[in-house]
Amino acid sequence: MTSEQLLLACAALGITTGAGLLLIATAVFGRPGTTDPDTDAPPSSSPSSLTTRLAVWRQPGGGRRLAAAIAAALAVGGLTGWPVGGILAAVLAWWLPQLVGPDHAHTRELARIEAIATWTESLRDTLSGAAGLEQAVLATARRAPAAIRDEVTRLATRIERGTRLPDALTAFARDLEDPTGDLVVAALVMAAERSARQLTDLLGLLSATAREQASLRLRVAAGRARVRTAVRVIVTVTMAMAAGLAYLNRDYLTPYDSMLGQLMLLVVGGVFAGSFAWLRRMSAIESAPRVLSGLDVLTMRRAGVQP
Repeated sequence: MTSEQLLLACAALGITTGAGLLLIATAVFGRPGTTDPDTDAPPSSSPSSLTTRLAVWRQPGGGRRLAAAIAAALAVGGLTGWPVGGILAAVLAWWLPQLVGPDHAHTRELARIEAIATWTESLRDTLSGAAGLEQAVLATARRAPAAIRDEVTRLATRIERGTRLPDALTAFARDLEDPTGDLVVAALVMAAERSARQLTDLLGLLSATAREQASLRLRVAAGRARVRTAVRVIVTVTMAMAAGLAYLNRDYLTPYDSMLGQLMLLVVGGVFAGSFAWLRRMSAIESAPRVLSGLDVLTMRRAGVQP
């Protein structure tokens, strides 16, 4: 191994070691700015975007994606002797399920919207039986839809522990992180603080709005299907071309063996990564903006803590 290759290998090891330490720290200490779901302590700060992105690997399937990224980095780096190639392979392996796989995020968000609509209807029907708002929330928590059952259960737990209903609802909206849920929570907070009239009628309108939004997202997803197909074709052809060149005509890629070649490979890989990210963004369905914002600051002020 030449000195240039040794320097590149050390740089790659430093980058991967730093990323591994960040992932370990995220797993051990958790995301800053979050609260214990069973307590009412206000958050000390909002989670940073970097921490939020690093916490993705802790979600279902994140461990498999991380293992696949490490395996791809070791395989490509070992076969080609390119540290940059190993890094690019790891990045591609990490994002490949989102590029060519089904849109699980859209499916999950759609299921949550439907679940919010169902829970809102259940809450409306319970309130129609002359039950109080807190009693209605506790009653519906036992049969809440699976997509939001954990959030509704935490809401009921806060109420049972004596948390003021507006504060518990504010934490519930923060747990949901959904624009449709914000609309429902806003109506419930107004009812809890100002005794809003005709709450059952309002909840019925909100549930109907939620189902209309779910139907609209389905139509939008059908329109974006062609773009997602194009993304899959482009990514597959690009990967096949790179693998074919490396296997069939290795001499053509010899210039990348030098340090300058590795830097150029990093530039080329960055251009492709940016293009893939742009295509992915074109095919993705953007969520509606949140109705309720600054919930952390509101909770802190109610608790008497200066944000």
